[in-house]
Amino acid sequence: MPRITILNGPNLNLLGEREPEIYGAVTLGAIEESCRALAADLGVELVFTQTSSEGAAVDLVHAERGRSDVIVVNPAGLSFHSVALRDALAAFDGPVIELHLTNIHARDAQHRHSIQSGGVTAVICGLGAYGYVVALLAAARLTGALPDGLPEPVRVGPQ
Repeated sequence: MPRITILNGPNLNLLGEREPEIYGAVTLGAIEESCRALAADLGVELVFTQTSSEGAAVDLVHAERGRSDVIVVNPAGLSFHSVALRDALAAFDGPVIELHLTNIHARDAQHRHSIQSGGVTAVICGLGAYGYVVALLAAARLTGALPDGLPEPVRVGPQ
């Protein structure tokens, strides 16, 4: 059974409360619940975690080396300055999908350029909480875990 880890960075535990006009009203708990339901449907093991500590995020990535097949990371504030997280993700052998609730490219200058993006397999941004569903489907596809009953473009994608 493929193992997918979703790592959420600083302040994402405050989703639904903190700046809902930017990040939406959906809580991280609701996102986790949706991801767990989808993971069960896909037949993948899901690790879903959040930390506001850079060191804990790095430690988690290290711990998942050789355990998880894919890491989905919403680095939040660590997107823009954490060389330590970027280096940890670079040491992970599998695909890494970077995820942002907002379209960071349309944000203010401080929130526009993620240093994580240059070292990841894919970036998903601007889809709000639904981005987690897209990221989980993409991660499952990368492990070959998408159900055969899905249409071919969803399972295989463009060549």
